[in-house]
Amino acid sequence: MKKKINLQCILLTFLTFTMGLSQFIIIGIINNLSTDFRVSIADIGALVTIFAIVYAVATPIINLSIGSIALHKVMLFFMLIFSFGNLLTAIASNFNVLLMSRIITALSSGPLMSTAVTFAAAIAPQRKRAWLISWVFSGFSIASVFGVPLGTWISDNLNWRLTFWTIFFASVFITIVVFYLLPHNLTQNGTHNIFKQLAILKDKRIIWGILVPVFNFSAIYIIYTYLKPILIKELSFSHNNVIIVLFLYGLCGLVSNQVSGRIANMKWKRNLKKFFILQAMSIFLIFISGNLTWLKISAILIMALTMSISNSPMQLYYMDIAKQNYPQSLVLASSFNSIFSNVGVATGSAIGGHVVATVGLSGLGIAGSVFSVFTIGVLTILIKYNYN
Repeated sequence: MKKKINLQCILLTFLTFTMGLSQFIIIGIINNLSTDFRVSIADIGALVTIFAIVYAVATPIINLSIGSIALHKVMLFFMLIFSFGNLLTAIASNFNVLLMSRIITALSSGPLMSTAVTFAAAIAPQRKRAWLISWVFSGFSIASVFGVPLGTWISDNLNWRLTFWTIFFASVFITIVVFYLLPHNLTQNGTHNIFKQLAILKDKRIIWGILVPVFNFSAIYIIYTYLKPILIKELSFSHNNVIIVLFLYGLCGLVSNQVSGRIANMKWKRNLKKFFILQAMSIFLIFISGNLTWLKISAILIMALTMSISNSPMQLYYMDIAKQNYPQSLVLASSFNSIFSNVGVATGSAIGGHVVATVGLSGLGIAGSVFSVFTIGVLTILIKYNYN
């Protein structure tokens, strides 16, 4: 039994790794895509925004329609769509096809993440839920550590399309393994009544709680979306040095995810507040550090250490509320962290694009630090009113 759970954990982590690579690699190849499709960097950056918007809008709509359908069927269906979306990216002949492929991929990514988290919470013993969920989220960080730097190197030295061909074949393999390895009888205590499922969104604990990933990822993605141009244009980094920084950034993100799992069962709100104070300071330091290379790089890596710190605590926060008070909304609640993280990604990348277009790269730090302060404010409210 323990061996099977470990294999299921590896599968779910590999799934989120593949999803993370598909989503994040755009940031590592933003310059290459701009050149290949003859559009501006801001236009390619808009792909990040559009992906996140589609993810955030479509995921709750799709999840509300799942009802009592077996979740392994849901996962298999959306794995096929995910595979097709990445295949279309690999063969995209113009920017419009590229855009459509990213929309298709985003449509499938939200339900896949929701079902992956639901499976993780269901198959793990109670004492290991936070640990397993943190590993599921760690797939995204592992993609940042190894996948994005490797994909960036392939793009710079060979062809960016090879990365998406790899994602396509990996997703086909995952689809096959999902069929055999994950339980076929897992469902939510489903109801097809959409209004009953949406009742969870009236809960003040949820209303305040979903603002945490929104503001956190807004703060991060104002910077992260344009990290490669910052390194090349502000710090005059070579492409090889950019790859090293992307690797270190991903490594810090992986550490962030693991710390997230450890604090999930502790006094997590106060611990998160401390990390977000550190985040606000680091992002503001990015703003004031100018062209001081090591100071700016240090600030970026400290920011990366806070990037995923809220994942496990917030995910369990939503799911525990759903389990106790809104069992009909369990799959919907399991998607809240990823949905509202992507609302933050969309907000941050859009604001970042506006700042780059009007002020320049130098203005990104001050914009990011403002949203980080908003995150601290929300956590202060959660602590003050003892929302748990």
